[in-house]
Amino acid sequence: EVQLVESGGGLVQTGGSLRLSCQASEFTFEDYAIAWFRQAPGKEREWVCFISSSAGKTYYADSVKGRFTISRDHAANTVYLQMNILKPEDTAVYYCAADGSLHAHTYWYKDNDEWRYWGQGTQVTVSS
Repeated sequence: EVQLVESGGGLVQTGGSLRLSCQASEFTFEDYAIAWFRQAPGKEREWVCFISSSAGKTYYADSVKGRFTISRDHAANTVYLQMNILKPEDTAVYYCAADGSLHAHTYWYKDNDEWRYWGQGTQVTVSS
């Protein structure tokens, strides 16, 4: 059974940093693209960032560009999200998602429905 397990969330003050991890198992990790999404209370889940299967491409939402960095370690079957200069509006449950299929449209990675596998989420709370 494919599994994605997020960890690293917690409570941090404004301006602080956290590193989230997404540990993958039971699939060929290097064949899958990975994304991070987040969902704040009362809001829809939104795309945060993306990394291609080879790690050759990374994309970020404008709201996190320059503050967040996504990376992957194939030997460890893990994707990381380094979050710096955190703001209260970054407070959310963060989810990682994985998908290995081909997609028809250019910005497919921003669409929740295009991702096959999801983790259970990890809470990030940024206090003001």
